[in-house]
Amino acid sequence: MESRLNALVAKIRAAAEGRRRLLVAVAGPPGAGKSTLAEALADQIGPEAQVIPMDGFHRDNDWLSQHDLLARKGAPDTFDAAAFLSLIKQLATGDSPRFPLFDRTKDCTVPEAGALSDATRILLIEGNYLLLDRPIWRDLARFWDMTVFIDVPKAELERRLIARWLDHGLDPDAARVRAQSNDLINADTVITQSTSADWTISSD
Repeated sequence: MESRLNALVAKIRAAAEGRRRLLVAVAGPPGAGKSTLAEALADQIGPEAQVIPMDGFHRDNDWLSQHDLLARKGAPDTFDAAAFLSLIKQLATGDSPRFPLFDRTKDCTVPEAGALSDATRILLIEGNYLLLDRPIWRDLARFWDMTVFIDVPKAELERRLIARWLDHGLDPDAARVRAQSNDLINADTVITQSTSADWTISSD
């Protein structure tokens, strides 16, 4: 894994040479380790790289309840895909707008909580649906300079997702139900409906 990480860092640095800005999509199913990989890449690349999570575009819980989607939070339709696409368009043209972040502790988005630093040239954008072949989501493809997909065996995804809910205080049975009734369905969507990436990282 470390050698693959080093090779990917070298590839990103080479692609960024002579460019004002490089957009790298880091995609994969829930529980795959997207944020971990993106942060590791940013640490190795240095201050010119910054992670931008897609999670800031979760619809709020009131909106989800009104649309009978709260139980499916994390599915493609529970994100504001149009607003996310608008942000990516602005970033790709060199603008530096503020962007929302997601507070997992409070289970809500925080508007304009994120900002690019002056040194940022390499944007590591991480999220489940960056390569999704569905309306609006597929329009992201033309803005990516490089795409990365994390491939994790289904059994390992399930183990990680159950552990995540256990960490949130659910009992083992409830954690298993939450993972199987929503998270793993979303994982299947990512795995079966995403376009191919330039670079695939396999992890178990």
